[in-house]
Amino acid sequence: MSAPQDVSSEELLARILSSLDEDKAEDIVQIDLRGMTAIGDYMVICTGRSSRQVASIAEKLVERLKADFGRLSKVEGKDTGDWVLVDVGDVIVHVFRPEVREFYQLEKMWLPSGAAAPADA
Repeated sequence: MSAPQDVSSEELLARILSSLDEDKAEDIVQIDLRGMTAIGDYMVICTGRSSRQVASIAEKLVERLKADFGRLSKVEGKDTGDWVLVDVGDVIVHVFRPEVREFYQLEKMWLPSGAAAPADA
């Protein structure tokens, strides 16, 4: 494997969004964190229909980022599949089951007031 490529957070974000779309993630929301926090430049929140799909979305994302950019990601929560966090450095991805996403409502915490979150299904 080659050394990690120097990729911008925008390039990472674009690949992450395309990976989530390929795996049929639902209600994908991207939040620009620049100037708000030092944890990263972007946060992406999405939903999988089941624990199995949530874990699979996260697993495929990690594989694609490693293959495309040589990037290793930190993953938490994959064993239960309720809420999987994938930390790619500049971009943090949260993949939820619908009930868990509704319970935690991360978008409300991070989106600027008045910004639109995805419509309730």
